Amino acid sequence: MKRSKKFKNIELRIMDIIIVAASYYIAEVLINNSFIVSDILNQAIIHSIILAVIIYSWMLHVFNTYRNITRYENGNDYLVYVLVCLISYTIITMISIISQIEFVSARANMIAALIIVVTIIGYRVLLRAILTENFKTTKEKTNNKKNVLIVGAGSASRIVINALNTTMKDTYHVVGLVDDNINKVNYMISGNQILGTRYEIPKICQENQVELILFTISNINNKERKDILKICQETGCKVRILPGTAELIKNKSLMDNFRDVEIEDLLGREPIKLDNKNIGKLIENKVVLVTGGGGSIGSELCRQIVKYNPKKLVMVDIYENNLYDIEQELRANYPQLEIDAIVASVRDKERLNEIFEKFKPYLVFHAAAHKHVPLMETSPLEAIKNNVFGTYNVVNCADEYNVKRCILISTDKAVNPTNIMGATKRLCEMIVQAKDKVSKTEYAAVRFGNVLGSNGSVVPLFKKQIASGGPVTVTHKDITRFFMTIPEAVSLVLQAMSYAKGGEIFVLDMGEPVKIYDMAVNLIKLSGLEPNVDIQIKVTGLRPGEKLYEELLMEEEGLTQTEHDKIHIAKPMDIDMERVENKLKELEGLLQHCNNEQKEEIKRVMKEVVPTYREPEQNGKED
Repeated sequence: MKRSKKFKNIELRIMDIIIVAASYYIAEVLINNSFIVSDILNQAIIHSIILAVIIYSWMLHVFNTYRNITRYENGNDYLVYVLVCLISYTIITMISIISQIEFVSARANMIAALIIVVTIIGYRVLLRAILTENFKTTKEKTNNKKNVLIVGAGSASRIVINALNTTMKDTYHVVGLVDDNINKVNYMISGNQILGTRYEIPKICQENQVELILFTISNINNKERKDILKICQETGCKVRILPGTAELIKNKSLMDNFRDVEIEDLLGREPIKLDNKNIGKLIENKVVLVTGGGGSIGSELCRQIVKYNPKKLVMVDIYENNLYDIEQELRANYPQLEIDAIVASVRDKERLNEIFEKFKPYLVFHAAAHKHVPLMETSPLEAIKNNVFGTYNVVNCADEYNVKRCILISTDKAVNPTNIMGATKRLCEMIVQAKDKVSKTEYAAVRFGNVLGSNGSVVPLFKKQIASGGPVTVTHKDITRFFMTIPEAVSLVLQAMSYAKGGEIFVLDMGEPVKIYDMAVNLIKLSGLEPNVDIQIKVTGLRPGEKLYEELLMEEEGLTQTEHDKIHIAKPMDIDMERVENKLKELEGLLQHCNNEQKEEIKRVMKEVVPTYREPEQNGKED
């Protein structure tokens, strides 16, 4: 049964009465220098004790001190106790002076008041310490608390510590902090010691059995963050990142402000710097059309395009769910912008003609494509229909309706392709380069590797496999890929678009290639698990059409530097539109007379159409 509010904290009330009574007795002992009860308990002290108990109890009640939760009391609460005792002492003194009743001397009253204020506050502080420090015994019994190490000793870490020590004491125990400022080492923040620098993290985690590392440094460059996170990763602890102090202050739940470490954090890329002025000149107050607008690249293109104030954004996609999502997102964030979300397939030339005739776009970004390598190996004709003839339709519409600039989103798999998907994308590049020679529209392609988090990316797959307990599947221990983030890739696409004069294939600087096996190991460690102990990594063998190493350039291509250090131009190739269209006629015949089961015939024709297409030498499983 719950205790009545009327008798809330009855134990404290009784204790306070005992303290008041005992304080007056002790005051008389000190004055008389005698412990003999008969000499002390005279009528005056009995009157004083009764009056003091009434006054002090009443004032403690009036100031709502019994509504406090003792283990959450702080300095402000203790000042209230001082005020209560001061007022009580003053009232008792005035009554002693005015009243005819016999009370203790003014000296005894003052000594008693001092004892009362010290004792009332002192025992509450002691009680708070007992209640709050009791977690040590509890931990030994339940072993439920997680030891936490905090990286960073700034203002954010102080907020985090205070939140952990008040609202989450039963869940987390802060063992200390680390900070690279050696002048801070061994100093304290909110009672927690700064134990060392980043280099002591493994030792600290091992000695203190740390389970969770909270990364609270927001004002740090990406390379430094990457280096510190790699050290944290080697401890085997779960690591979470605080994006910024503002979010922490704004939100109620502490841990909701932290996010898991992503593989992007370990790439250590610095933010891309763009020439926004040139991009804005091309987009502002213009109609921009994006095919594949609901996809991972297409939707990010739309997000970044709207920042440059287009007159209208037209998004075309065959998959209505993704298209609906990005439409609702943009309408919510940009209510004044004209947005048209159109369900249509780039395969349908008549439908594309309707769209281009209605909206007459100034710029076109062609991101619609089938891109899953294994699926396209199984259904090669679908890759040809969608990628090749879809691109051909878009390119022709751009020419017919006087589009200023048309940009094809290409892939590193178009370079010396070993699969149908890559071969179709190489043919798309050839179409774009050939069409540029015979049209007023400026055509260009932007070629880059894998983007983290995109539809079909290996990272979401790994995360699902880890969440389900494994195994994590890697096709080959030595397989490597180029990676960048979706926003990074798209921002460079927009920058490349501003440089285009027609006929270029822009190649984005993807940085160093990353081993997929190492990425799997990193993701498992970032989850606080041990690779091949908690989560197995299984090597399954290369899939049909899969390369060990991707390339960004063909042998006959050379690179020319642009104004941006991360964007290069491949040497233009002499591709004739008539020749390309003759190849497309061959493919049309293929579509009419073959089915997806006749894979060898399809590959034979594709090799004739795309001379650089070759099948990989081996697809075997690694021993």
